[in-house]
Amino acid sequence: MYIDEQECIGCGTCIPYCPVDAISDRGGVAAIDFDECVECTCCIRFADCPVEAIHESPETAEWPRRLRREFSDPMTPHSTTGERGRGTEEMKTNDVTGRVKKGEIGIGMELGRPGVGTRLGELEKMTMALAKIGVRFEPNNPVTFLLANPVTGEMKPEVRNERVLSAILEVQATSDKLTQLVPLLLEVADRVDTVISWEIITRLNEDGSIPVLGALQDLGVTPRPNAKINLGLGRPLVED
Repeated sequence: MYIDEQECIGCGTCIPYCPVDAISDRGGVAAIDFDECVECTCCIRFADCPVEAIHESPETAEWPRRLRREFSDPMTPHSTTGERGRGTEEMKTNDVTGRVKKGEIGIGMELGRPGVGTRLGELEKMTMALAKIGVRFEPNNPVTFLLANPVTGEMKPEVRNERVLSAILEVQATSDKLTQLVPLLLEVADRVDTVISWEIITRLNEDGSIPVLGALQDLGVTPRPNAKINLGLGRPLVED
């Protein structure tokens, strides 16, 4: 995105609409910091510029910058998965997708949300650490497509500096790796320069209890059991 300084009248209407503070007043006209912009299009769609001075940059559709819009504008489908919004069906829909089986755990983590943003290179800190203990990266997740080497968790070099509003990383592992995964996740989170929210997905025991609760408490984590019930989204694919 960019603001034509010849058209801008300096009213400042657009400035508070940028979720990552990439718009500022520069000598009486508004300007967008090209490097900080995540291409979410909030300014052009919602700020209602009185002179229509906000425009899309030609670079928006070019690789790798187009990733910014795919990860930041929920109306833009991801070029890798074809999904809009988060770009993935997400593990929390496991009652329909059946990704996580019995004896397995899924961990989903979102970096940059709400309204903070992150560089894709920050995700690499997490992907490289998790790869060392043998997790499986969810194949139908747009972040996985950005890995140059899924075995090491390394990102493609050209995408590391791209800034996005948020990105979701999803991995799976056998349940016995929980005691490795959680401490590692917490340790890396302290080194990542953005906010992280994370979840653990697991199948219930036959009696309806949650198998990972005790282990999480032993690890010093206070879980908040939750569930997403999907109604009308198709026939469940869950298998034992």
